[in-house]
Amino acid sequence: MSKLIKLHLLDNVLIATEDIPSGEHLQFQGMEFYFAKPVAIGHKIAALYIEAGERVIKHGVTIGCATTMIQMGDHVHLHNITSDYLPKNTNK
Repeated sequence: MSKLIKLHLLDNVLIATEDIPSGEHLQFQGMEFYFAKPVAIGHKIAALYIEAGERVIKHGVTIGCATTMIQMGDHVHLHNITSDYLPKNTNK
């Protein structure tokens, strides 16, 4: 069984189905992923290169927008995307 799963055909992220330690190489749908940093179960991984400003798609729906270029295999979370589900900070 793979440590990665793609939930929807349109997704540009994969989900870790178990913890992935740093230094691991994984094959998924003909692509090879190298993990320089560990990834916890349930977290998102870029399935391909995601440009800054590009929409991040999970379950076939947009969940946010990349704030920086995200390399294929990188952990995708609030450090490199803005969420469509968190309130915007209006204090400036």
